[in-house]
Amino acid sequence: MKRILVAGIGNIFFRDDAFGCEVVSQLARRPLPEGVSVKDFGIRSYDLAYAMMDGYDATILVDATAQGAEPGTIYLIEPDIKKLDELENEAVNAHSMNPVRVLQLVRSLGGNTGWLRVVGCEPALLESEDGAMGLSEKVQAAVLPAIEMIESLIRDILDESENASAPNNLQCNTIS
Repeated sequence: MKRILVAGIGNIFFRDDAFGCEVVSQLARRPLPEGVSVKDFGIRSYDLAYAMMDGYDATILVDATAQGAEPGTIYLIEPDIKKLDELENEAVNAHSMNPVRVLQLVRSLGGNTGWLRVVGCEPALLESEDGAMGLSEKVQAAVLPAIEMIESLIRDILDESENASAPNNLQCNTIS
């Protein structure tokens, strides 16, 4: 049986940065196949790094990610793990979350990221002058399509394992 980790990333105090937290909160309430773990890691980078090294066959990170498109745009990103070696290795901060640093930590600890995708959403608001929390309207509208994308990825991964193939042939697309 394949083990899949769906990891929400974000800071609930920075408006749309909470996208990953909200997606996994809603996803966790839905029926999921055996072997799928859905967890909100928030800003706990060390916890995520160690979870990724816990024998999962596939990991799906869910996060707000500014790529320059219209707010609410959903991305499916396949990170180029080989490029991690080209980036400067900075210390991981236990009180913030930088997915690149987490991936570097996994590698520095001798772990393997394995099959990895990021389901991201273009944020509209990352701060609030009045301290308001919660997702902007456009990012909130992207939550359900992101959940549907993740459920599709999970089905594809599990279907591939039934056919004794690795799930590396999934297409990565940007959805608006």
